[in-house]
Amino acid sequence: MNKNKIEELELLSTCVREHIITMSADGGCFIGASLSCADLIVYLYSEFLNVNPENLTDPERDYLFLSKGHDVPALYGTLAELGFIDKKRLQNHLSTGDSIYWHPNRNIPGIEFHSGSLGHLPSIAIGVALDCKMRNQTNRVVVIVGDGEMNEGTFWEALLVANAYKLDNLIILVDRNHFQANIRTEDLIPLESLEKKFEAFNCNVNRINGHDFEEIDEAFKGQKTIAGKVNVIVADTIRGKGLPSIEARADRWFCNFTREETEALLGELHGEVKANLESETLIVR
Repeated sequence: MNKNKIEELELLSTCVREHIITMSADGGCFIGASLSCADLIVYLYSEFLNVNPENLTDPERDYLFLSKGHDVPALYGTLAELGFIDKKRLQNHLSTGDSIYWHPNRNIPGIEFHSGSLGHLPSIAIGVALDCKMRNQTNRVVVIVGDGEMNEGTFWEALLVANAYKLDNLIILVDRNHFQANIRTEDLIPLESLEKKFEAFNCNVNRINGHDFEEIDEAFKGQKTIAGKVNVIVADTIRGKGLPSIEARADRWFCNFTREETEALLGELHGEVKANLESETLIVR
């Protein structure tokens, strides 16, 4: 991947992060996890997936399923920047007159399936990947999962099925930001070593820096697939990436900022001083 392409993707990611920050006011959003997966979603739609505003009903398109549905501001922002939806619709976030809400909704062009009940969309993605296989189609199916949702038993049951049917057209992308809600994953239910766990399920596994576009590109385009094996990419990310004042903070996973705070955060995103944040945080005990 050349320097110009990397700079183009970085600029697009910055625009998506601006949308995420804006949506964190007037009702709020799950800003931390949205910022952690923004680079991954931008890359997939810009460089990897055969899906665009013109082929959304084409049975040979590629599919992306966002299992960690609370990260949908990153998806909204990407879809808006790439012309799937009008950017002005993002101003309707959480309004009763639109479907721009806390979780994905199929009424929005580019969103394949509703999600929010964590751990369930891998099963949907597996069903689609199996259907494509049975039709001898070449569609690629990507499902983005959170590390916290891998505590759901349905996730591992689904992986057993994917292995049984040798779904090498399926890519499971793990947004490994090391948090589940406001608790570190390794302090709650330890997940490591993830590579060994996936290998035990007969998967083809790669681990990358989820904010490095060269590494992301190599993982998706350069990694050799192995016939009959499900592909897993574990992307190490930073929750709140791009905003030092909330990066890797357990208490800044869901935020409902004031308009003044979002303006300060937009400045912080562009290298200005750290924002002074006084709004309350949401804590789950």
